[in-house]
Amino acid sequence: MKKVLILGAGMVVRPIVTYLLNNGFHVTVATRTKSKADNMIGGHENGTALAWTVDDKETLEKLIQEHDLTVSLLPYAYHVMVAKLCIRHQKNMVTTSYVKPEMKALDEEAKAAGIIILNELGLDPGIDHMSAMRIIDHIHSKKGEVLEFYSITGALPEKKDNPFNYKFSWSPKGVVLASKNDARYLRHGEEKYIPPKDLFKDIFSVEFPKVGTLEVYPNRDSMPYIDLYSIPETQTMYRGTFRHTGWCESLDAIKTMNLIDDTKMDFSGKTYAEFVAMMIGEANASDVRQTAKNKYGDSITDYALDAIEWLGLFDNKPMNRGEDTAFEITSDVMIEKMKMDQDERDMVVMQHTFLAAYPDGKREVIKSSMLDHGTLAKDTAVARTVALPAAMGVEMILAGEIDVKGVHIPVIPEIYNPILDQLEKKENIKMVEEFGLPESENIY
Repeated sequence: MKKVLILGAGMVVRPIVTYLLNNGFHVTVATRTKSKADNMIGGHENGTALAWTVDDKETLEKLIQEHDLTVSLLPYAYHVMVAKLCIRHQKNMVTTSYVKPEMKALDEEAKAAGIIILNELGLDPGIDHMSAMRIIDHIHSKKGEVLEFYSITGALPEKKDNPFNYKFSWSPKGVVLASKNDARYLRHGEEKYIPPKDLFKDIFSVEFPKVGTLEVYPNRDSMPYIDLYSIPETQTMYRGTFRHTGWCESLDAIKTMNLIDDTKMDFSGKTYAEFVAMMIGEANASDVRQTAKNKYGDSITDYALDAIEWLGLFDNKPMNRGEDTAFEITSDVMIEKMKMDQDERDMVVMQHTFLAAYPDGKREVIKSSMLDHGTLAKDTAVARTVALPAAMGVEMILAGEIDVKGVHIPVIPEIYNPILDQLEKKENIKMVEEFGLPESENIY
């Protein structure tokens, strides 16, 4: 029986544990809180839960030696440490995280060790790469060119019952932290850079089937994917994030008011209203909402102020915080107020939109769309779509069905075709592909 080590037991881990246990693997889940791992294993005879922290490198090395493959679902900062130990002991590795330069630098060492370190095998990144490459390779097989490409994904609540129209179905701190990113993309031949302060100002809307109007803002740096997807001919390379209306407007105000700043300050004895007053540089906390309105004028909407008020950040309620950051305070309040109920459905929405041109002069828009649902009581849609591609990648590697070595992402047919096929066949996670659409169906 092949043995798989899973590091971490966060909100998206349970489906990979269940899948691998049900498909004949021995699974060890090593995590800070052993009870979380015990709950995921559910008493299965082939599962082992272990209390472990990232500073215990001696135990980590021993575990990697004892297992056939390691899946790192830790925060991305720890993946390189894990990868170096996998190389040392010639053990394959899978992650769902973006490849950082430090990981990419291990490519030759991984090849020399005869292993694959397969990254970005989740949802976004992951299913987005695989489903995009299937269409791109199809276009290129017909001697066509990809003139424009948009790839947009969002993990969202089905029910909209708060001003942000959002609830946390995956790493809560990660969601808020991502709002501080900058972005870069190519659109209609023009390269654009969006600084963090303008991230939620650079938005447009898309109608998504069975969901309705969603807003889109840019997702990190899209430019490297021109080379990664082998489409040097494209005039548009845009990767974005879907949100219900309300999120971008409200987060833009929170950023403008410095409420997710990461500077450590002393908030001892402060109320939430006094905290906000401090962060906007005003002394008066008696009516901090009006003070903020006077200070920022039309750059912050009444809707956004309503959302911040709904969070309780204008309340004269003691925070009971000492030295801390605005990011930690605001994100903690958001997480507390925006929890999913156990039986509440979340959804993952993904859409690729291509404009393709062919040698005979034909042009077509192609759309590839996915809509998946889940619940916190079972598995959320975001947990399913992040964890199951990784589980299937693990299965393929240990079955000897992936021959490539080194540091990779899933953009080659021998990886993406079988995983996409299995996701649809086994889990009903599928991309609906529409070909031959008129150019009016493109995103402008």
